[in-house]
Amino acid sequence: MAPELVGPVWRTLPWRALAAAGTLGLLVAATPLVTGGEPAPWQTLLLLRGVALIGALGLAFLLDDPARHLTAPLPTPRPVRQALRVVLVAPLAALWWTAVLLLTPSASRPPVGGVTLEAAAVGVLALAAAALAVRLTDEARPGPFVASSLLLTAVLAPLLAPEGWALFVQGDDPRWSAGHDRWAVLAVAAAVVGALCGPEPLGRGARRIGGAGAPV
Repeated sequence: MAPELVGPVWRTLPWRALAAAGTLGLLVAATPLVTGGEPAPWQTLLLLRGVALIGALGLAFLLDDPARHLTAPLPTPRPVRQALRVVLVAPLAALWWTAVLLLTPSASRPPVGGVTLEAAAVGVLALAAAALAVRLTDEARPGPFVASSLLLTAVLAPLLAPEGWALFVQGDDPRWSAGHDRWAVLAVAAAVVGALCGPEPLGRGARRIGGAGAPV
């Protein structure tokens, strides 16, 4: 991964969307602390799942690139540029999630490993959806569409997911471990989809390269 790409990619990251999602997530996580409330374990779990969704909505904008049509003919492959975006944001996302966990009441906090796996899976799903949108469309900023689709999925998933999958059980449910095995599978599957969507389609790339070299 070429070091000279770090600066340009860093400057083109969607900082407004990421900052908005991060700030809102921290405010929501701090609600019990600010109000002095003592939420029940199920309430804290619901709060953390909501905050994880907020963070994922911010990540839905991560692959937005206003210069997408200018960078397509460059020798640096698109998967490298997209991977660099993820690498640059991942440490910040990890610090943010750590702060979210610390803001929630420890007495009612669900198992940290399980809820962190859920947050990671939702984040990877958002990135995979963004990569799919970039792959299938010529839109330079697919973030709003990806975010709205992710939000709709979050609303429908608890209603439509088979009960036996146990994806949204409480921390004291005996199916918690089995459900999080499925969360892990979901995260890996989303990561694979995102990776497969990385390369520029050959036909589209060829057209752009030809267009870039054509006389005006």
